[in-house]
Amino acid sequence: MQSLQRAFDLLERLADAGGEASLSELAATSGLPLPTIHRLIRTLVTLGYVRQNSNRRYTLGSRLIRLGETASRQYGTWARPLLSQLVDSVEETANLAVLDGDEVVYVAQVPSKHSMRMFTEVGRRLLPHGTGVGKAMLSQLPRADVRALLDRTGLPAYTSNTITDAGELLDSLDEIATRGFALDESEQELGVRCIAVPVIGGPTLAAVSVSGPEGRLTKEAVARILPEVLAVAKRLADQAATA
Repeated sequence: MQSLQRAFDLLERLADAGGEASLSELAATSGLPLPTIHRLIRTLVTLGYVRQNSNRRYTLGSRLIRLGETASRQYGTWARPLLSQLVDSVEETANLAVLDGDEVVYVAQVPSKHSMRMFTEVGRRLLPHGTGVGKAMLSQLPRADVRALLDRTGLPAYTSNTITDAGELLDSLDEIATRGFALDESEQELGVRCIAVPVIGGPTLAAVSVSGPEGRLTKEAVARILPEVLAVAKRLADQAATA
């Protein structure tokens, strides 16, 4: 049991390090002896959950992708009833997304009943800086981790409204963390507004959002919808905590 706990702790520490670390770095952060870390890491490498690069540093392995994708799908499955209730209440499309590595992945969506509605296919991947859900999730991370992510991905523009300056984005994340929600003001797709709230305490970093055309999802409508989105995010977090 102790070895199992230590192995999972090393996987978490690899993830916290951005997905790559040396044995000495893992020893420094975990407090475990090098021989113990080496034995556990070699086992994880053999199983495919960790990979050794040519520079002798270790990264998270490909077998974790299948586990993460399956867990995300299950998360989306039991979130759908709450998203359906949200759509019934606010009459706009509701989404659930998680942060997978450096990307936002949409794991569940319930579309609005309007003929003109927003549609983002489940499984779609985007960089987080240009989405409401992505900014909501980034607001919950240590700023050093956000900077490292942005160094890896850059800040390409999805539209002319996408934030492409790292300093501006970091300032925005501080505001989001304070007020508890993020807005996408045509930053991913022109003419679309989105309000997103982080799901704090779930099985993975996640956010729930409501999106729609700017003409319908006005700033007045956002103010009316916000309590509903906050309530669903809290219910998702509560369900995850008791699952």
